[in-house]
Amino acid sequence: TFQTPALHLNLGLDLRGGSHIVLQAKPTKETPTITNEAMDGVLRIIRNRVDQLGVAEPSITRQGRDRIVAELPGIDNPQRAIELIGKTALLEFVDTGTQSLPQGAEWKDNDTVVLPDNKTTVKVPKKVILTGADLVDSRGQFDQYGRPNVAFTFKSSAAKQFEDYTTKNIGKYLTIVLDNRVISSPVINSPIPGGRGVIEGGFTLESARDLAVLLRGGALPLPVEVVENRTIGPLLGRDSIDRSLRAGYIAIVLVALFMALYYGAAGLLADLALGVYTLMLFALLTLIGATLTLPGIAGFILSLGVAVDANVIIFEKVKEELRAGRTLRAAVGTGWSRAIVTILDSNATTLIGALVLLWLGTGPVRGFAVTLILGILTSIFTA
Repeated sequence: TFQTPALHLNLGLDLRGGSHIVLQAKPTKETPTITNEAMDGVLRIIRNRVDQLGVAEPSITRQGRDRIVAELPGIDNPQRAIELIGKTALLEFVDTGTQSLPQGAEWKDNDTVVLPDNKTTVKVPKKVILTGADLVDSRGQFDQYGRPNVAFTFKSSAAKQFEDYTTKNIGKYLTIVLDNRVISSPVINSPIPGGRGVIEGGFTLESARDLAVLLRGGALPLPVEVVENRTIGPLLGRDSIDRSLRAGYIAIVLVALFMALYYGAAGLLADLALGVYTLMLFALLTLIGATLTLPGIAGFILSLGVAVDANVIIFEKVKEELRAGRTLRAAVGTGWSRAIVTILDSNATTLIGALVLLWLGTGPVRGFAVTLILGILTSIFTA
């Protein structure tokens, strides 16, 4: 069965649609000054969380001293993404002794808990036994009654500590807390060996999986807040693709017509080389898994001009040799030899500029640079 050829390229946020989220880190009592090390830790953990969301070709970058920009193409539920990447996710296993706490209760300081009605407070010292940093894995799953929960596994050293604690505190409550808010407060009925357990808290399957993602990614070293959230709809992305492709088609047709009309048969050969150039460039972009963005399409159209320019230089040098009285074979050989130096010089200067953009640029600028660099290298081969 014949199938229409299709490009299998990753599309960027501006073409596919998705979310553009800007997060700003906030200092805490423990970390009053926002350092590069702390921001690098925030960046690493957010990248881990986004990777587990299954987003294709996300862009997570620092902006300035205390901001992180997350571009997530193809996100169907932007609010879920914000909750996942913006939550501190500090999990704590707290010894509350004989005091059971309801789900939703929240610690306001180390010994004061506000109950879910937001009016009643109780004095409960926050005695942390273990934290999420002691976990080695967490997974969303179902219990024997089909209710979603989160299964967790401690590291070997923490597993021993957890077993010892549960052995000595049978009949007491071990409250599970996420970002100071109580998830559940189960009673310890027996020792728990092996470092394995489950967190139950009236989860849906999605919320159980989200919590597991947060725990696997680790807690943020600094709290962050969303200062900008823009959603680009797929219709806008589709419109951008259509307009960009239309511009690309027009550019190719006009260039091909000019070459054919001005250079005749030689121009037709140049048009054939231009077609080969286009196929090779998109094959390279697909091969390396590059993400195509609007600036990337602009880079392709610009590199198209660079590719044609090489042919124009060769043809003009050949015409000069023909006017000097040389035969066609001699003119082609000499014209090529004279033109190639100029072509390499001009491409080298453009390539240097593109490499600087790739090195110093971020996001769409890098997409433009990658497309331009590959275009220049391909044009040298097809010229």
